[in-house]
Amino acid sequence: MKKITDYQHKKILVLGLAKSGIAAATLLHELGAFVTVNDQKPFEENPAAQGLLEKGITVICGSHPPELLNEGFELIVKNPGIPYTNPLVSKALEMDIPIITEIELAYRVSEADIIGITGSNGKTTTTTLIFKMLEEASKHPMIAGNIGTVASDVAMEASSENKMVVELSSFQLMGVDQFRPHIAVITNVYEAHLDYHQTKENYARAKANITVNQTMDDFLIVNADQEELLELVSFSKAAFIPFSTKRYIERGVSIKEGKIIYFGEEVIDIEEILLPGKHNQENILAAIAAVKLLGVGNDAIKNVLTSFQGVEHRTQFISNINGRKFYNDSKATNILATKSALEAFQAPVVLLAGGLDRGNGFFELVPYLSGVKALILFGETADKLEEAGKEAGIQSIYHVDNVEEAVPLSFKVSEPGDVVLLSPACASWDQYKTFEVRGNIFVQAVHKLKESQ
Repeated sequence: MKKITDYQHKKILVLGLAKSGIAAATLLHELGAFVTVNDQKPFEENPAAQGLLEKGITVICGSHPPELLNEGFELIVKNPGIPYTNPLVSKALEMDIPIITEIELAYRVSEADIIGITGSNGKTTTTTLIFKMLEEASKHPMIAGNIGTVASDVAMEASSENKMVVELSSFQLMGVDQFRPHIAVITNVYEAHLDYHQTKENYARAKANITVNQTMDDFLIVNADQEELLELVSFSKAAFIPFSTKRYIERGVSIKEGKIIYFGEEVIDIEEILLPGKHNQENILAAIAAVKLLGVGNDAIKNVLTSFQGVEHRTQFISNINGRKFYNDSKATNILATKSALEAFQAPVVLLAGGLDRGNGFFELVPYLSGVKALILFGETADKLEEAGKEAGIQSIYHVDNVEEAVPLSFKVSEPGDVVLLSPACASWDQYKTFEVRGNIFVQAVHKLKESQ
């Protein structure tokens, strides 16, 4: 870790705890800042705040009072989940107090080069693939960000021999100042998180922040199949590495005659890869581009791609029960992700879907439901999804109370050779704390089902 003095004796407010807030407060305290932590949860119910108080950090809990800003803070480190419309945050903006997220701290103290990955879909799989390929090639990677450990915790341990592979959300990237990854990856940009960003333009600009500080010594890997994305990052000074699943790119990464080609060099035959789906081909191309820039050979890449079966909760194969293959795609919290999952399978699909109602309809999903033989629905959006299912001509549509009930029903209405796919097309928060909880309940129900057969 770099021993920087940027924060020494500065009054800094860490707004919101969770893992990133705890890490930021701890790091700033170690760097000599006068840290105050403000968290919504009451102190007596907040073991994280209690632990920070024991370290000598000032802790204020129970609400986010705007009058707290009268104490003369020079910087705010904001939890990414707290919107900029929050009254305290809005007042800070009016007072011109700089606001950053924890990823900015990680960058400033990291001795390791950073590979940053963002995008609407596929960033977790891409991040994991890059990490595994670097690991296979003995490049000493460390994984951080939205996946794994908080970035500033990892940065505190990383040396110049390491490579930090960091998954980045739009929320995190809104709060960067100097952040500059040596290699930046944007998998794709679609409409998402409008409840936070208000407009797609705001969301897209946040994603583009990954390259805003890059120089000609850095690299930007970007999906060349999205013209809108190419225009979005046209300002970047980084060396441009395009990837495409739709056309051959001589100076980039693409597919030609069933093989992945990197700058004219054959890397691997598509048929050898375990991960299903065209959306995963995009992730694979992006990952190959990143690791090739770091000197990883084809053998290491092949070893990963011929053994890796997927990231947890992302089109993750769970089990084969009497000829039915069960897949957990609980991370599909939007329509686009479910479209991609459905496109990955040729076999008849029993689709388990539903969740938080964000006010949108699901008729754009209709063309992708042609291979769905039965719909099993739950959550707030069940009725809306039923409308889309009927529009697609699906005859077998069922309603259940939750994911756990959906699993045994899916077995009853399916046949050998079918795919049972949990791909909700919705966030989980109407019934489950996180998509991970939803996915884990699905996985447990599948294992319970298997034991009963």
